[in-house]
Amino acid sequence: MNRRQFLHHSAALGALTAAEFAPWQSIQAFAREMDDFVRGPAVKDHPLRQVSPHVWMIFSPDGFPTPENQGMMCNITFVDTAKGLVVVDSGASVQIGEMAIRQLRKTFNKPVIAIINTHYHGDHWLGNHAYVEAYGNSLPLYAHPGTIKAIEGVQGNMWRTLMEQWTNQATLGTRVVPPRQPLEHGAELKFGDVTLRLHHFGTVHTPFDLCVEVVEDKLMLVGDVAMDRRIANMDDGSYLGTLKAYDTLEKTGCTVWLPGHGEPGAKVLQWNRELFEGIYRPCEQAIKDGLPLEAAKAQVLKDPRVASRARDTKGFETNIGKYVSLAYLEAEAAGF
Repeated sequence: MNRRQFLHHSAALGALTAAEFAPWQSIQAFAREMDDFVRGPAVKDHPLRQVSPHVWMIFSPDGFPTPENQGMMCNITFVDTAKGLVVVDSGASVQIGEMAIRQLRKTFNKPVIAIINTHYHGDHWLGNHAYVEAYGNSLPLYAHPGTIKAIEGVQGNMWRTLMEQWTNQATLGTRVVPPRQPLEHGAELKFGDVTLRLHHFGTVHTPFDLCVEVVEDKLMLVGDVAMDRRIANMDDGSYLGTLKAYDTLEKTGCTVWLPGHGEPGAKVLQWNRELFEGIYRPCEQAIKDGLPLEAAKAQVLKDPRVASRARDTKGFETNIGKYVSLAYLEAEAAGF
């Protein structure tokens, strides 16, 4: 039994003993104190860098959570406005959120005034905990209504547990702090000199992804709708929905795409579109030709749009089989 496990068991025993002598409110307070005490280690500082006149980011070099990176796998983005700082996707833990706040305070003499969570995968919102601790429970936390409901339901505690498991408990102590303020497609948030326009395209990476357009900078924060050198997890998503979303995004006039994973740039959508076409279209053709999944996978791996990206795409070898299976199932369903 390691130290954290021992402390967890000690906390549970203490709570049970206290139950005989203290009211329920006292037990809850004790549990919160123990949760704060039994915490994973601090995350090392990652540099803050400017992307456009109003947009800054902390870049995450890793594509997946590990004990070594302590769950630091998602880019954290900040929009600098005359009213204060707006965070888009707060990271995978309270420790990551605390690191980001340390970096902000080195560069800006202004508070965080809002958070937008692009979807319900935990690497994009579990850091909310740090911000409400630093700036108060009244801090506005925005998301699509479906994302709010998902985090308040099964997704919240599931993602907290998954992050603890994947990082060998490095994220321990993180509490589920769901977004509270709903945002729909077409909504605009104005913060003095900056306008943020929200886009929702139906089922893309998840059913409820939001893309955040920084209007004055012609920059789009795409969350996990598109990635750089990584294939978006499509377990809850749609290839056809994603390709359709790219058609609409390309008409917004934005010139820079900032993904949740990977480097921002002008060609992020193009990179993703070609990869997704290379995965989905061979599966679509295999369904038309009556070919089985394994034959479809062979065609995908030979497709130049996929083969040319295999070496540079994080997690390609371990995940391409699943991504092909999902594309094949979607193509099969679309064929009926």
